[in-house]
Amino acid sequence: MTYPGRLIEATPLLELIVGRINNTLFCRTSPHDISRTRPIAAVGLIVFILWLACPVTGAEFKLAHQQITHGPQHHFFGYIGQSLTTPWSGDGRYILSLRTSFHDRMPEPGEPADIVLIDTQQDYRVSQVDQSRAWNFQQGTMFYWHPKAANTQFFFNDRDPETNDIFTVLYDIKQGKRLREYRFDNLSIANGGVSPTGEFFLAINYGRMAKLRPVTGYPGATDHTNGARAPDNDGIFRVDIESGKAKLLVSFQQLKQLLNDRHSDIENVGFYINHSLCNRDGTHVYFYARARYGDKTMSINVPCSVRTDGTGLKSHKYIGGHPEWDEGTVVIGAKGDRQVCYDIERQAIVGQIGTEAIIPKPGGDVSLSTSPDWFVCGYSTSDRKHNQYVVYRRSDGAYARSELFSRGPYQRGVLRIDPAPRWNRDQTAVLVPALTADGTRQLQLLTIKTQTDP
Repeated sequence: MTYPGRLIEATPLLELIVGRINNTLFCRTSPHDISRTRPIAAVGLIVFILWLACPVTGAEFKLAHQQITHGPQHHFFGYIGQSLTTPWSGDGRYILSLRTSFHDRMPEPGEPADIVLIDTQQDYRVSQVDQSRAWNFQQGTMFYWHPKAANTQFFFNDRDPETNDIFTVLYDIKQGKRLREYRFDNLSIANGGVSPTGEFFLAINYGRMAKLRPVTGYPGATDHTNGARAPDNDGIFRVDIESGKAKLLVSFQQLKQLLNDRHSDIENVGFYINHSLCNRDGTHVYFYARARYGDKTMSINVPCSVRTDGTGLKSHKYIGGHPEWDEGTVVIGAKGDRQVCYDIERQAIVGQIGTEAIIPKPGGDVSLSTSPDWFVCGYSTSDRKHNQYVVYRRSDGAYARSELFSRGPYQRGVLRIDPAPRWNRDQTAVLVPALTADGTRQLQLLTIKTQTDP
């Protein structure tokens, strides 16, 4: 079942009318002011109601659903479609996925998952191309099609089976082989976010995360920091894709100094990084500086940003949810019940997507299309048993809500099935996960259908 609908976004005229109505009806100051402004308010209210009743110029749409993978094995992509992360190859033919024979436990150290291609031109036929020993159920293996060769090349993370060191692989499906492995002496780091420009990727320590926040780590991976709370030789690295050289952009020691007043026992919290995201221009990184203290995995949870040359490190007021880049220096997140747009340079909220009624849980998993006109927010239902999605067109406010997708018993913890939506390249479909009737994790396709579609 689908829930088509539409609503227009706020405009300066609408804001002016609403502001006048609010000021007149709810912010009264004197009888003279009331008598002078009440006629204006009445006219404004009539205009506002008529304006809302007018039809939207854009076509309404609905979401069609199709399951594209099937058991008995499990298929999943992993990460959210942030920073133009997409499962689809540049030409749209192939969809990347991991495949496993289990999903009711975390992988043992070095236990592999198959890397498969799903052929959209051959009835979603699945074929294996490689394996990864560095993965988890929430983020997969950090797949990303190489922006400079997206028809045939993609990145994924792997580990050395002898040393447990983590590294990133560049694979070419046309040549059927690994073109490069990004390994470093005395460092066990791998891709945490590719720049959409294709110049570099951000690398982080997944062995450290396996200890401090297991859901996003790789079990048994090497941690070269040896348990240091805020090491000065670890944090977010910038790895040049062409040269293979790594540079430390921001260290945990820098984050400790920046956030020194955020915890009463700052010397004994263990810092780590989540959601290291490059903006679309490749000029800024937005990330969450987090720290574990005892059993509390997020005793510190502060959004930060830094330029991709390592300058301009700053912290921000908390903008919740799973962040996504809009254009320029604007990120999308949650503030209370609103899906807001926040400019990291101005350090101010500069806009809102939809309304609280359209996007009931803005702290969910969000993804913005290439254009970037289309926005999707995935969120769990109040009983946490299902995921649901709302697709919103920013240009005219049209939106549609999906059917419910089962999470089964995987509603919390390291095995949970997060909504994690990801756009295709022509913004006509979104790939999402679900637990199917046979008890397996499978990939589902939500396709946008307009009134003119067959």
